Amino acid sequence: MSKPSTIQISRLANVDYVTLNRPEVRNAFNEDVIAEVTAWAEGAANDPSLRGAVIAGAGPSFCAGADLAWMAKMAGYTREDNLRDARAAAAMYAAIDSLPVPVVAQIHGAALGGGAGLAAVADIAIAAEDAIFGFTEVKLGLIPAVIVPYVVAKIGRSAARELFITGRRFDAAHARAIGLVHAVVPAAALTDTVNKYFIELAVNGPEAMSAAKALLREIANLSIADAAPITAKAIAERRVSAEAQKMIREFLKK
Repeated sequence: MSKPSTIQISRLANVDYVTLNRPEVRNAFNEDVIAEVTAWAEGAANDPSLRGAVIAGAGPSFCAGADLAWMAKMAGYTREDNLRDARAAAAMYAAIDSLPVPVVAQIHGAALGGGAGLAAVADIAIAAEDAIFGFTEVKLGLIPAVIVPYVVAKIGRSAARELFITGRRFDAAHARAIGLVHAVVPAAALTDTVNKYFIELAVNGPEAMSAAKALLREIANLSIADAAPITAKAIAERRVSAEAQKMIREFLKK
């Protein structure tokens, strides 16, 4: 008998709604969740009809990080076994990060450890007012690891250093203040706020949004001098693209 799926995927108006579906463990990650999310993201990257994605959690929490039972089992793993699992988790975040479409995290309840990492890797993160965040790995003698590049890119080294070392939990208002999330709304308004974002995104050029995401990744670690020729080439190519020319003509008609 096959294992039950750990995620649910539905599509509405060319947007994938991906729901982590292990509410009994607050949607904690294990090898099955990681494999299924990665498979979805890799398939989505090659779907020309897709226009966006929402990542959410079933039950009372978004994602509580790694499954403690799974982590306890790792004590018996070899070094190679642990490297394999870590690389699989890293590949999942990279697959989400490299998606060419906007990715929105819809966060309620707990978003801890790798769950907070999902907020960091999303293009747009929207949190309920009562959401709780934390990079709590040090409380278990562990460290935030595969999520570090995305978290530091999102909130900067200063905020990351304090939160990684203390492992303290923090509320949605602080998450917004440091840039981990972009909007904080009442829990009852969470879904409606996500929908409003997609109404806004729907009028944008899909190719332009994809190109903007790709450009950000390309120049992320470059100096201004090194980035300048890349950015000049990027805008020159977009100006003459069929999508831009069509949208400019339509705008001018208005």
